[in-house]
Amino acid sequence: MSNSRPVYSDQLGRLCPQCAQPQKKCRCTKKPAAPKGDGSVRIQRETKGRKGKGVTLITGLDLEPQQLKDLAKELKQRCGTGGTVKEGIVEIQGDQRDLLLELLQQRGFKVKKAGG
Repeated sequence: MSNSRPVYSDQLGRLCPQCAQPQKKCRCTKKPAAPKGDGSVRIQRETKGRKGKGVTLITGLDLEPQQLKDLAKELKQRCGTGGTVKEGIVEIQGDQRDLLLELLQQRGFKVKKAGG
């Protein structure tokens, strides 16, 4: 008795191993839920775990991953610093809260400073 299923078809492409449907029409995979929040983007400064070096964190951005990366790239260029996107949170090096607040408000986001 074999429990194997096809995972690829020349005609259909990659197949889901659970339901054997084409990956694009898979019934068993769930789409990730949109991040929940109150609709406000929060900007805060944090030094924890960074040997005293401060970063500015931007949370609450309800964007697709690629849009988030593009926004982070533009913000880093405007601030003239480095940064990254980790788990939906944009990290910009240094204390850039005032500049980022202004830039995000210009883009139409409802922005709040958080954490003192």
